[in-house]
Amino acid sequence: MAKRGGFPGGAMPGNMNNIMKQAQRMQKQMEEKSKELEEKEWEAAAGGGAVTVKVSGKREILSVQLSPEVVDPDDIEMLEDLIVAAANEALRKMEEENAAVMQQLTGGLGGLF
Repeated sequence: MAKRGGFPGGAMPGNMNNIMKQAQRMQKQMEEKSKELEEKEWEAAAGGGAVTVKVSGKREILSVQLSPEVVDPDDIEMLEDLIVAAANEALRKMEEENAAVMQQLTGGLGGLF
């Protein structure tokens, strides 16, 4: 009966060890980069700088700064919208950098499989 499947010449087990070592290195690098990114801060402004929000890599809002001229008791909705816009932009910047760093680390992954 003919042998079906498997790896001709038994070459694959050695390659599998290399693949596993490479995957472990990549995992360690990803963990290190994730920790670095968690410690970073991103900032974004809205309303021409009237509202500034700073976020962490842990996806937490660290601070909100308001220019006195943007605080209008008759227009609370505008202030709320500016805070939301600045917070979302800061989070978008953080996510964009996270994605770029992870893409850089895993860019060659497609060639392994």
